[in-house]
Amino acid sequence: MKIIVVGASGDIGRVVCEELGSRHDIIRAGRTQGDVLVNMSDRTSVEKMYAEVGDVDAVISTAGDVHFGPLEDFTSDTFMIGLNGKVMGQVNLVLAGMARISEGGSFTLTSGVLDRDPIRMGAGAAAANGALGGFVTGAAIEMPRGQRINVVSPGLLEVSAPRYGQWFPGHEPVSSKRVGLAYAKSVEGAITGQVIVVE
Repeated sequence: MKIIVVGASGDIGRVVCEELGSRHDIIRAGRTQGDVLVNMSDRTSVEKMYAEVGDVDAVISTAGDVHFGPLEDFTSDTFMIGLNGKVMGQVNLVLAGMARISEGGSFTLTSGVLDRDPIRMGAGAAAANGALGGFVTGAAIEMPRGQRINVVSPGLLEVSAPRYGQWFPGHEPVSSKRVGLAYAKSVEGAITGQVIVVE
């Protein structure tokens, strides 16, 4: 399969490329580096990426900005960082990509643990994660030409724990291998409309 991985240079993106790269043709995409550049929060940039890459069999997104901070300090603008960056960015990949994905192809988005196991200063991320789950559930029943859509919701990755572990007290990091397998399940399997939890 020909697969675009958006956010390929991040911790999760690297895991995905390692898991699927030996079996599929991976096109690495990112805002500042990759085989193709894309700002997924900008629909025009997303459409340009698809035009450059051409038709594909699957799109995986492991990217998306969110704001972390005390709830009492949130403003409409800081809250919208997650809704525009993580939610609408990934929604843009789907809306602009349905015509570019092969029959029976798939989209795999990424949310995270915080909507089901919250941390302090993570309300914006929790809201974005929950919104992505709702989008996937609703979109799955309307996908054209047998296309599928899922979202992977991983806990804190082992590889990320040295940098972010202090934000996640009491959370047990998940193995990179298990996270990679969750994306393989979504892309190579047959499920749709699912939140694939990795804990």
